[in-house]
Amino acid sequence: MNSNVENLPPHVLRLVYKEVSALAADPPEGIKIYPSEEDITELHTSIEGPEGTPFAGGIFRMRLVLGKDFPAVPPKGYFLTKIFHPNVGHKGEICVNVLKRDWKAELGLRHVLLTIKCLLIHPNPESALNEEAGRLLLEDYAEYESRARLLTEIHAMGGPGGTSGAPQDPNDGPQPKKHAGDPMKRVGPSVAAVPAALGNGANGASTTSSNSNSSSNISNVAGKKKADKKRALRRL
Repeated sequence: MNSNVENLPPHVLRLVYKEVSALAADPPEGIKIYPSEEDITELHTSIEGPEGTPFAGGIFRMRLVLGKDFPAVPPKGYFLTKIFHPNVGHKGEICVNVLKRDWKAELGLRHVLLTIKCLLIHPNPESALNEEAGRLLLEDYAEYESRARLLTEIHAMGGPGGTSGAPQDPNDGPQPKKHAGDPMKRVGPSVAAVPAALGNGANGASTTSSNSNSSSNISNVAGKKKADKKRALRRL
């Protein structure tokens, strides 16, 4: 989607920048903001799935797009993480009154984000974009909950192939493996052998001499025992 930065009046851009900066510094509980320095008219966020719902434990990526007529016209909201919800279409589009007939320019982006989070707690099957989810919510809540939970586990919990989260902190995600055991074993046999090689170089001559002396002493002891045995036999 094309940026609307050039289409918005300067005073509107200043207001948007001020509000986005305030949101990033003090976001609503369970919501993170990822402002773009290149395009202030597209706001990426992530929302934690509320406890007590099929979305609990999930992290759902979302974006708000401000059109050229903002704030006279409400922003458009999209879930980027797949979710089974009556008010979220198959392409991620969000249907909620605050983004339609209930919109007022003074409401602001914080109110929009809080309303979308509340939508995860209280879906509205009467304005369903996902008709199957809306029907199950009304007729078979257990099946609705099971389907919603399954998609949450697959797409919003960071498992294999999952798409949860948003731009990640460098400390997030898999970290380099830590090896247990002797530190010298971690660096490989060639490096681990260096201290031993240095020790042999410094004491090589004394070690060789010591080994020779030991062999000589063993031979002398064996010879002496053999001679003593012969003398004892002669006396018999």
